[in-house]
Amino acid sequence: MTDTLDCAVIGAGVVGLAIARTLARQGRDVIVLESQDAIGTVTSARNSEVIHAGLYYPEGSLKGRLCVRGKGLLYDYLDHHGIEHHRCGKLVVATTEAEIDILQGVVKKAAANGCRELDWLDGAEAQALEPHLQCLKALSSPTTGILDSHAYMLSLQGEIEAHGGWVALNSPVLSGEVRGDGILLNVGGTEPHSKQTQVMCKTVINSAGLDAQAVMGTITGFPPTHIPKRYLCKGTYFSLSGKAPFKRLIYPVPGAASLGCHYTRDLGGQGRFGPDAEWVDEIDYAVDPARGDSFYDQIKRYWPDLPDGALIPAYSGMRPKLQAPGETAHDFKIEGPDVHGIKGLVNLFGIESPGLTASLAIGEHVAGLLDTV
Repeated sequence: MTDTLDCAVIGAGVVGLAIARTLARQGRDVIVLESQDAIGTVTSARNSEVIHAGLYYPEGSLKGRLCVRGKGLLYDYLDHHGIEHHRCGKLVVATTEAEIDILQGVVKKAAANGCRELDWLDGAEAQALEPHLQCLKALSSPTTGILDSHAYMLSLQGEIEAHGGWVALNSPVLSGEVRGDGILLNVGGTEPHSKQTQVMCKTVINSAGLDAQAVMGTITGFPPTHIPKRYLCKGTYFSLSGKAPFKRLIYPVPGAASLGCHYTRDLGGQGRFGPDAEWVDEIDYAVDPARGDSFYDQIKRYWPDLPDGALIPAYSGMRPKLQAPGETAHDFKIEGPDVHGIKGLVNLFGIESPGLTASLAIGEHVAGLLDTV
């Protein structure tokens, strides 16, 4: 027997939940299909929990536009729903003359994206704010913050359900088929003795994160030329033992694959450093303590008093990159029927940082793509 659904969102990470929440609020009948036994347990649970300002992304990019829009939507959402967060601010620091030039480029990109709330600080001014910091110049971003991402995702789930939608856990999409009257999905349960279910969907949103390409590869009738290659970039974090040295977040200048080995802290005041960037072929979340050796040299460039032995292995995450190692960063790829020709289907590929910050804006964007068909 085949069930009929209005809209299926594949993936209950923060972006999938934000999209489903947007569609449910519009009156769509929405189900979120999640392969794991809880929401937000993969990429959404393995990041820095930072609300980004929109400093780093090229003019006209989806990352830049959706980050700036999403930041405002996210702060309003967190305030309205009473979700814990802190607008702590961030300093992006240059420790060499060459890095000052990179900071100037950051200012230009930020302005092009509509993010102009930045202040230049010289080394003494930065140190007056953060006495343990050492740098030549710094950019102060007062709108950067941190949040309780799990509470945020639970709130999104609550809104989905309050508007008649639901989240189906242990429900991986195994395969599917593009048909004239919609998209057929074969959904398999992971519980003992569970059976596969066929659902015919008018609309499908592929927000499967790390598995987005794999999911689309199982859909018969979808043109494989529209499935980009996925590259994995692992990021490892180390916690800081002892008292946190900074009130604000501290970031070095951005690199090609990541934003550098930066300092963040959680809402409980625990300091941490990372993530680094390690290109890998397989998903593996094991933390190699030896990677901490390189962290010390990077961190001591802006915090020279970092004590030896102060870093403790914490956790790691995977970035679903669309660029190969050595290439420049690629933009989000959010493609609707106008690109691939399949009515009612939207694919999201390469949704890495700033996906958390941009999540509500991504929900708006996807709903807009569906409104055009």
